[in-house]
Amino acid sequence: MDAVDWDKDDPFEEQREHVESPMRRLLFEYGRPYWFSMAVGFGSSILARALDLLPALLLAVAIDAVFGDAVFHEQVPLVVLPEAWLPTTASGQFWFVAVVIAGSFVLGALFHWLRNWGFNAFSQDVQHDVRTATYDKMQRLDMEFFANKQTGEMMSVLSNDVNQLERFLNDGLNSATRLVVMVVGITLLLFWLNPQLALISLAPVPLIGVFTYVFVKKIQPKYAAVRSSVGKVNSRLENNLGGIGVIKSSNTEEFESGRVEDVSRKYYDTNWGAIRLRIRFFPGLQLLSGIGFVLTFVVGGYWVFTESGPGPFTGTLQTGTFVAFILYTQQLVWPMAQFGQVINMYQRAAASSERIFGLMDERGRIERDANAEDLEITDGRVEYESVSFSYDETDGSVSQETQRANRIIDDVSFEVDGGDTVALVGPTGAGKSTVLKLLLRLYDVDEGSIRIDDRDVREASLSSLRRSMGYVGQDSFLFYGTVEENITYGTFEASREEIIEAAKAAEAHEFIRNLPDGYDTMVGERGVKLSGGQRQRVAIARAVLKDPDVLVLDEATSDVDTETEMLIQRSIDHLTADRTTFAIAHRLSTIKDADLILVLEDGRIVERGTHRELLESGGLYSHLWGVQAGEIDELPQEFIERAQRRQARTDVDLDDD
Repeated sequence: MDAVDWDKDDPFEEQREHVESPMRRLLFEYGRPYWFSMAVGFGSSILARALDLLPALLLAVAIDAVFGDAVFHEQVPLVVLPEAWLPTTASGQFWFVAVVIAGSFVLGALFHWLRNWGFNAFSQDVQHDVRTATYDKMQRLDMEFFANKQTGEMMSVLSNDVNQLERFLNDGLNSATRLVVMVVGITLLLFWLNPQLALISLAPVPLIGVFTYVFVKKIQPKYAAVRSSVGKVNSRLENNLGGIGVIKSSNTEEFESGRVEDVSRKYYDTNWGAIRLRIRFFPGLQLLSGIGFVLTFVVGGYWVFTESGPGPFTGTLQTGTFVAFILYTQQLVWPMAQFGQVINMYQRAAASSERIFGLMDERGRIERDANAEDLEITDGRVEYESVSFSYDETDGSVSQETQRANRIIDDVSFEVDGGDTVALVGPTGAGKSTVLKLLLRLYDVDEGSIRIDDRDVREASLSSLRRSMGYVGQDSFLFYGTVEENITYGTFEASREEIIEAAKAAEAHEFIRNLPDGYDTMVGERGVKLSGGQRQRVAIARAVLKDPDVLVLDEATSDVDTETEMLIQRSIDHLTADRTTFAIAHRLSTIKDADLILVLEDGRIVERGTHRELLESGGLYSHLWGVQAGEIDELPQEFIERAQRRQARTDVDLDDD
């Protein structure tokens, strides 16, 4: 599969398209605070590489002056020293050169150490800041973003893409500095020593430039495809490991191994395409670099033998100068060949930077006002006024009829007095959860408004709004850690006494006390060491400890047995006292005592009232109650046909997803 196909499937393709100059942005936005370590790295690298060039030049001095007939103090590296400092005897000159060469190695080692410290400190600091900034941005994105991305894909950005930056910021910048210093330094020295022979030695450089340009144009899309394929492998592995229980119980290990093999093969093909191009480029680059060495050896060697310039060349070439040319040309081969490695690291880092900054630049539908004031709830009165919402953003080109057809919530209005309990019921896909997600501002309404104590929730700061809310869901997520850490999540400063009181109110204290380490018991990944009912009660204890003004219960007892449901319902009754509560329920027996029951169908409120009033009305609620009471034979045919149509629409939506 080629790179273009992978780009089409890249979940971050849309974000990447709008990123401009990702590497410049990386260095200026995240590298600027660490200018000192970067300056140390660059400065030390320049000095270290300059000192690396000194021994070959001193060797030429020794050959031409100490062993030949050249004037010692007139040699190139010595003209900066006063003549009085230089020895006059051959042995003195020999040991002087030896000491200077040894000193250059000692100083070079010091600067190499400083170079490594500078570049490593710079790369680690930038990498740390980028990772934390990317995660912070990611967790603040709208829920709509997470609904369209797989966990493995996002992990690929936070882990693989961020880690890819380190190699360039450390090895890449270091190698680039070395390359520039070596190429520029050697070029200047060669022209200083013998401009005519320098032209021969540097003849392949233009060819290397063209060769590298072609490589960059071809490799860039391939690396973007590789980064995308890594995310797909991570997504498949994360998905399978998360569902390992289902895989084992379904005896589908062979099937899942095949699916992992498929995504791994696609990654293999994509990565191997980039590798094939790379392994053809580097030997070719080294071959071009070697041409300069061969030309220098042939022309320079002939020049020394004949003691006169071959062809158009004039003058003489001393043996020491020829040796310096050979050594410098040999030193030039590796930096020129390494130039491809620098470009390789740069392109990989650029592809990763595009994905990182594409994510950072993601704009959500929820508008955040940095100057919004905190929400202060006094009565807890909640009002929905003509609220409509759809998950798909629309523009002016879409007709009103189409917009209305795509709505998940359509013209919903109701009022809740402070301290009352409101239940939302209805068939699957009716929009119950979406109604409450709008209250939490996990999404923003398209039309209408939601107010708490007469204040629009969009005018309050998000932190204060969500701080005032308590949420207990059907699938109570527990973090890896202890029972106490999960109860105090969000209320981190709570004392042990407050934690125990919250657990007692949630009917959780007794089972926690019987755990191996009590409140210090590790719950395992996602709380797997606890039963479903135990996890629910820990989640309720978390909500009790938070002491929210408004409580949201999303089918908090739907997946537990009858006895556990009784215990959980008791704890919920304690929790809902004297606070505004919203409860979503499929099991209608859990909400029959609610102050108000709203019945939703196709995103609209079709009935409202108390449990008794709705049963007496003989509408949708009474039919749903009849289903749960086992009175299926008494249900009207119209209700059954509507249920079949709703189920068909739900199946189509799931297939589309």
